Formats: sequence, structure tokens, C-alpha cells
Amino acid sequence: MSATTIAPLDEGATRRVRAALMQKVNGDEEMFALGGSIARVIELADSDEPGPHDLAYFVLSDVALTQRILRLSNTIRYRTVSGTAVTTVSRAIALLGFDNVKTTALAMLLVDTLDNGAHAGSVRVELEAALCASLVGREMARLSFYQGAEEAAIGALFKNLGPLLVASHEHERYREINQLINQANAQANAQANAGARYTPAQASQMILGCSYDTLSAAVLAEWKIPDVIVRAQATLAPGPLKVAGSRAEWMRQVAAFSLDVARLLGKSSDPAATPEARALLARYGAAFEIDAAGLKRLFTNVNEGMQGLMESMNLQPLPKEAPDTGAGLPDVLMLATLDAGEEDEGAWPSGKPKNARELLLAGVQDVTQLRAAGRARVNDVILAVLETLYKALGFRFATVCLKDARAGQYRARVSFGTDQARVQAGFAFPAAAGGTRDLFVLAMENDADLMISDAASVKIRELLPSWHRTLLPDAKSFIVLPLVVGKAQLGFFYADRAVVAPEGVPPDETAMIRALKRQVLAALAAG
Repeated sequence: MSATTIAPLDEGATRRVRAALMQKVNGDEEMFALGGSIARVIELADSDEPGPHDLAYFVLSDVALTQRILRLSNTIRYRTVSGTAVTTVSRAIALLGFDNVKTTALAMLLVDTLDNGAHAGSVRVELEAALCASLVGREMARLSFYQGAEEAAIGALFKNLGPLLVASHEHERYREINQLINQANAQANAQANAGARYTPAQASQMILGCSYDTLSAAVLAEWKIPDVIVRAQATLAPGPLKVAGSRAEWMRQVAAFSLDVARLLGKSSDPAATPEARALLARYGAAFEIDAAGLKRLFTNVNEGMQGLMESMNLQPLPKEAPDTGAGLPDVLMLATLDAGEEDEGAWPSGKPKNARELLLAGVQDVTQLRAAGRARVNDVILAVLETLYKALGFRFATVCLKDARAGQYRARVSFGTDQARVQAGFAFPAAAGGTRDLFVLAMENDADLMISDAASVKIRELLPSWHRTLLPDAKSFIVLPLVVGKAQLGFFYADRAVVAPEGVPPDETAMIRALKRQVLAALAAG
């Protein structure tokens, strides 16, 4: 083996990795809330007559979800012959169909929770695969004679939940799994030995101590998702498949087929002409009674549906064969994204409180209650979030900068900390980049949350704008949290320390910070 080859973890290590990942997912406030929302939407499928009304009420309770469902119903794929715009969720449900809206709402919940700046490249690859798989599942359900076949779209959506969670919560393990697959397959190609290849199931088993499918099923079971969807995540036997003998077996076949199709569509602009398409027919053709022409029609329908879905969520599709780069950031900034820290129970030399997570969680609860009361202004929410960041993470100075469109600049609006008045007065710079590619411009363009642990490092100093070096020459570590809604760059939170912060920000704290930021984004979008 070469020096760069990843050796499989021993049994004890894999058990620890799997347990740590499950603990993160189960203990993550965002994931807990996501699981509750997903369970609620799926539960609506079992309702009788009130189902569509309850679904409409659920969608309307979320402004962003409402806007996306309405945008989807007004895309070319669904626009009515008369061209009349769809302006109500009830009409959108009637136009798109109850099950379509339900599955789309589930997909959008995944996007809202997991599509973030940290490891954005990897997470987006897995998110798009999940969204695409759900559309394949929907097409397969449309052709099926099974009662309740629409559930296949949900099973297909969650077939990729394991890779998605690992990319988001254990990114190093995600990279190790992909590297193991790529190295083994490259070696197999060189030796013309197909048996030496690693499947994602085998590689994830070696690194995590359980396969991706097992992880998906375990998380769905924790979320109290119906058994038929959990069982649909089970790994199929290798080789050509026969026609399913039961609805449950058919669900498993559809989930596996949907993800395989999604992977192919994600990397090829002409999928029907690829060896992978022939392999799909060899494995699934008899089971689904589908031939090359039928598979090509499926590719076309799913691509059209994916275009409309991405458009409704204001997402730009990733290019085919997209590298795992993480939103186009330089490597030095990729290493600085939130989640790069390690948990530790000792004291932090930087002055960061040992109970930062608890303080952040308390802040999330306070801000949530503030907004729920319905009387909070945008400035109140921003102030509460800024104060939480300042105190919970032990910064010496913290501010929020918002864009002043008339003046064409970003300007600090409110701040806390040392020499607050002087620094806030000088914290202003042009909104237009003017051709420069400094750290703040890159963070805003890529909507990347950054924690710079050592601002004195050569590569970081090269990315610091002159105004920052002049105004805050003694800033040794700092955080930048862009406020971006759609493509609109509204501003950012900034906070710094006069000492380095090698501890970084671990994933549980990252989740709380992003929850705070989302409250501000929601307040800005609403008013």
C-alpha cells in the first residue's frame, strides 16, 4: 500500500466513530428539530380528508417553505395552460398533488438544515443526489400498481441520508470513505481486477463501523419514521434483480435504483450513453420491466423535474463531475470553516468559556422566544444574537455590519467590547469588491462561515484587506458569519480576540451558531 492509502480502522475505532456520529446527530438541536418536522410531514400522509388542509397549514407556518412551494408551482413544468399565477398554497397542492408537495417539503427541510457553508461542496453533492433520487422515486411510483406507491419517493429521498449526515457532521470520515473508494477502484483498474473495488457500503462499513444504509435506517428509526420507509433503506443483494414479490421489496428496489440513477445524472450530461446506464439496465431492467428507451425517458423526466426543483429553491445546480471543493474557497479558508474544531473539556487559553455550547443554546432559546412573541423588531433580534455570540464565545469585540445601499458600503451598526465606539466608527468599507479577492469578499460570495484561529499566518494575512489590518492590527483570531438571503449579500457578523484560538469551533457549537444566524436571516427576510 502507498503511504497515502487509508488503512481500515480497527473494530474498536469503528465502533467509536459510529457511536460518536450517532451521538452528534441525536444531540444536535437542529437535527432533533429536523427529525420532528420530517415525522410530522410524513404523518400527514396517513390523514384522511383533513390531510391537504393540514399540509397547507404546515407549509404556511414556514415563510421560506411557502415561497418555495409557490415558486415550484409557477415553474414551466407545472404552470397552467392559462398562465395564471399560483398564489395560494392550497392551489399549489391541488396543482402539484398532495404527495408531490409532501415529498418536496421534506426535501426542502433537508436543504434548509444541511446546506451550509461548512463543507458546502460535499454537502451539496449529497443533497442534490437525495433530491434527485426522490424525483426518480416519484416517477417509479407513477408507473406502479401498488397502493400507496407514492411512499417510494420518500424512501428514495432518505436513501442518501447516511452520506449526507456524514458529509455534514463527520466530514473527515466522509473524505476518508471517498478516498478509500477512489484508491481501491484506481488500483482495481490498474490491475484489471474488478473484485478489488470498494462499494460505498463496504467503505463506509470499514470507516464508520456500519454501512451508510444502516446509518440511514438508524437515524430514521430514531426520528420515529414509519417502518416501511426505514426498511426501504436496507441494502439489496448484488447482481440482477427479479420482479419484487411484495410492496416492501419493491420499495427497497426503488430506493436503491433511485440513488444509483441520481449518482449517474449528477456526473454525466449524457447519461443514456454511458456504461453506467447499461449496468443499471442489467441490474434493474427485469425487476422494473424497463428497457433502454424507458430509461432514457426516465432520465429526461427527472432532469426536467430537478431543474424546476432547484429553481424553486434558488439553488444553482452543481456542474457535472463537480470536485469536492467546498464553495470555491481557497484551501486555507476551507480549513477555517466552522466545524474544524475539536471538543475539549479543559480551559481555553483564548478566553472562550468552557460552557460555550450551553451559553449558545440558551441564546438560541431566548432569540426563538423573542421572535415567537411576534413583537420583536429586526434590530432586537440582531442585538440579541450579537450579544450571545460576544458572551458565549468570549470575544473582545463583536459587531454586525449591514450594507448601506445608498453609500455603497458595509458599515458596523451595533457592537460590543473593547474600544467599541472607536472601532465601530472605523468599521466601514466599500460594498463593491473592486476586483479584490480578500477574505471578507470570499466569505460573502460563498456564504461561508469562517473561524480564523490564527490571523497572523502568512496565507491568512495575504487575504486580509488593508482596512482590517489598519483598524484591528492586533486581532489574532476572528469569526465572520455572512448574512446572505438568496443571492443578496446583506452583511455579516464579525467578532475577534487579541489571542489565537487553536481550539476552533466543534460541530455542536457550530449548529447553535447557525441556528442563531438563521433567526436573523428569517427576521431580515420577514421585515
